Amino acid sequence: MQIIDNPWFYVAAVPGILLTGISKGGFAGGLSFLAVTLMALVIPPVQAAGIVLPILCLMDLFGFWSWRQHWDLRLFRKLLPWAIVGIIIGTLLFQQLNDAVVKTMIGLLAFLFALNYYLKGRLSSPWHLPERISAALWSSLSGFTSFVSHAGGPPIMIYLLPKKLDKTTLVATLTLLFTVINYVKLIPYTLLGQLSLTNLATALVLAPLAPIGVKLGIWLHDRIDAALFYRLSYAFIFITGLKLCWDGFSKWI
Repeated sequence: MQIIDNPWFYVAAVPGILLTGISKGGFAGGLSFLAVTLMALVIPPVQAAGIVLPILCLMDLFGFWSWRQHWDLRLFRKLLPWAIVGIIIGTLLFQQLNDAVVKTMIGLLAFLFALNYYLKGRLSSPWHLPERISAALWSSLSGFTSFVSHAGGPPIMIYLLPKKLDKTTLVATLTLLFTVINYVKLIPYTLLGQLSLTNLATALVLAPLAPIGVKLGIWLHDRIDAALFYRLSYAFIFITGLKLCWDGFSKWI
């Protein structure tokens, strides 16, 4: 099996995978799309998503076991069905998602999510929707963006952050939710050819970073100021998002 041999790919992939693991392990997984965002600077974003998915599934196994006693199953059952609807929509629209569209979409998500962080959440939902509609809207959008670029965190956080959940409950429940979402995504990713032998072989090379990142995140959960971790990480996201937006828009001009 042939793997990606571009050294610049690994310059982007290694820190992306480690930071993703730290985020998933201890900080509610808000940066799960960082690896795809960085990899998309070097390879097509659809291929990046295919490489990252098996690694996310491996990370999820470690996080699933570590947070198993802190889930909010009522909240999980409310969000999961609509997230799967979002995955189905993403699958049906896959043929329309060329590299320019996906790069622009990932770039805009990265840019807006980072901007929202630096504006201290002022870009949160402007609508005061009934609870059921709000849950359906943001969880289905989370499923869709998770399918496209593993960026399911931003939409679901817009829904969850105003609820002021306990940090441990939030991390545990989102770990459970995205574990199921990522394993469901294996089905359409396989059918659409995103889990090619090259992508799987490259994912295998990067896989040892998965438990390292998750375990670091769990260890850092109560030992590091989450604000500092996110401040630095969102700086990466902001700059990378601008670059991907530029690359995506330039292909349309």
